[in-house]
Amino acid sequence: MSTLQACDISKSFSGVRALRGVSLDLRPGEVHALLGENGAGKSTLLKILAGDLAPDSGELLIDGVATRLENPARARKLGISVIAQEPDVLPDVDVTENIFIGSLPRRGRLFSPSTARARAEDILRDVGFEHLLSPSTLGRHLSPAQRQLVEIVRGLVGSPRVVAFDEPTSSLGDPEVEALFRLIRRLRDDGVAIAYVSHRMPEIFAIADRASVLRDGQMVGTRDVAATSTDEVVRLMVGRDLSAMFARERHEPGEVVLSVRGLTNEDVHDIDLDVRAGEVVALAGLVGAGRSELARTIVGDLPTISGTMELAGRSFAPRSPRDAVRAGIGLAPEERKAQALLMRRSVRDNASLAVLDRLSRGHIVDRRRERELVREQVTRMRVRTPSLEQEIRNLSGGNQQKVVLARWLARKPKLLVLDEPTRGVDVGAKAEIYGVIDELARSGMAVLVVSSELPELLGLADRIVVMRGGRISGELSHTEATEEAVLGLALPHEAPVLTDGPQPDVPARLSGPPDHEPPTSTEGVPAP
Repeated sequence: MSTLQACDISKSFSGVRALRGVSLDLRPGEVHALLGENGAGKSTLLKILAGDLAPDSGELLIDGVATRLENPARARKLGISVIAQEPDVLPDVDVTENIFIGSLPRRGRLFSPSTARARAEDILRDVGFEHLLSPSTLGRHLSPAQRQLVEIVRGLVGSPRVVAFDEPTSSLGDPEVEALFRLIRRLRDDGVAIAYVSHRMPEIFAIADRASVLRDGQMVGTRDVAATSTDEVVRLMVGRDLSAMFARERHEPGEVVLSVRGLTNEDVHDIDLDVRAGEVVALAGLVGAGRSELARTIVGDLPTISGTMELAGRSFAPRSPRDAVRAGIGLAPEERKAQALLMRRSVRDNASLAVLDRLSRGHIVDRRRERELVREQVTRMRVRTPSLEQEIRNLSGGNQQKVVLARWLARKPKLLVLDEPTRGVDVGAKAEIYGVIDELARSGMAVLVVSSELPELLGLADRIVVMRGGRISGELSHTEATEEAVLGLALPHEAPVLTDGPQPDVPARLSGPPDHEPPTSTEGVPAP
C-alpha cells in the first residue's frame, strides 16, 4: 500500500490552472522522482502535500485513509516533511537552534542548550553530515551549501514517514551531494517514502526508482527508471525532442570587447582574459577556484588591488555594478532571488529595471513605452506569466531567470556576464536560454558564462578558461575541450585526473556554487 496518495488533485490561481486532475502515489522504501519544466506544477503539488495549500478538488490519502492537511503543522504531525529548495536559515542563531526551530529541546520548562547541542551532534552524525556542518556555526556564516544542509536536517527531525526533496542539490557541491545520496538511500532502505524533485537527469537515474512527469499542470506519465532513458523522460517533460539543445553555429569572433590584464584582488590573481564580440567564453573550475569572484570583479562588485581592464577599447574601472551597467555590461548573478530580483514587484518592474533611465523624462517613467518594451522581451523569452503585473515571486524559477535575461535584452549591453545561468532551471527552459545566448552571440554581443555544468560548458562555449586557486590554469578552444581536459586543468596537480567522467552518484558538473557568502544586494542598475 502507498504511504501517501494524491488523487485527482486540481488547483487554480486567479483563473490559471496550476494542476489538472493530478494523481501521484508515494510508496514506502521507494524514491519517486517528480519531473517537469518550470511552471509544470511541481511546486504547487509539493505545497499541497506540505499543507501550505489546499486543493480545489481531489483528495489526499494516508495509508489509504482520506485526510485533510489544514496546515504544515498537521502535515508534519502525520509524518510528511517537504524540504524546500530555498533554505530559511536565521542568521543570528547557530546551526543547532536553526535545526530545532519550533521544537527546541527543553529541560522542564526551560530551553536546554546543552541538550540541544548534544541532540544536534547526534542527528548530524546519524545523517552523515557531521564533517560538513558544525552545530555552533551561526547562520550568517554558513555557505549556500551549508544552509541547504541545515534545511535538509531540519526536515528529518521527528523521523517523518514521507520526505519530499525539492531541488536539494541546487546549492550543493560534490561532497554534499554524495553525502545526501547516501542519506536518501538509507532512508529508502528504512522504509521511508521519498519524493525527489530535480532538473538534473544524472541525479534521477542515480537515485530514483520511479519517475513521474508533469507538463502544463497535468500528469503525462510514470516510468520505472531502470526501464526508461533520458531522451524519453525529456520528451515527456517538454513534448518535443531536445537533441539539438547545443546546436550552435560557430563563427569567427570580432574585435575584443573585454580585455583584462594582471587583474588581482583578494580572490583572484594576475588574470589575463579577452572576450570578443560574438564569442561565448566560459569560466570553469572547482568550488573556490575564483570563477564567480572574477565575474563579480569585472562588474565592479569586488574591488581590485592591481591590474587593468578595457571595455570596447576604453579604460574601464567600475567601482560598483551601477558603473558597469552604465559602461555597457549586463549581469545575471548566481543568486537571482537575493541579487537580481525584486521578489514582491511585478514582472514589468523587474524586466524594465535596467532601462528606466532610457524610458524616463524628468524622472517620470513613460509607462506605455515601458509596457511595450517589456511585452516584447517577455514574448521573446517565452516567459510564462498570466500578466506583466504578476508578482515575480509567483513565477517558477526558470521563468524568473528568463525575466532576468529579458532585462538585459532590453538594455543591449556590449558584454553580458552570466553566472550559473541555468541553476534550478528545467531542460526545456535550458534549451530556450541556450538559444538566447546563441542568438546574442550571433548578434555580436560578447558573452562571459560561469558554469558548473560540464555539458553546458562543452556545448555553449567557443573557449573555456579554466581556473584553479584564483588563477587561470589553462584555456581550451571548442575543438580541444573535453570533460577530461577541463577536469585535468581544474584539479590540483597532485589529484588524479578523472578519465571516465563523473561518477554515478555525482551529477555531470564540476562543482556546486562557490562556498563564499553571496552579497545580499540586488544588481546595481541606473535609476531614472
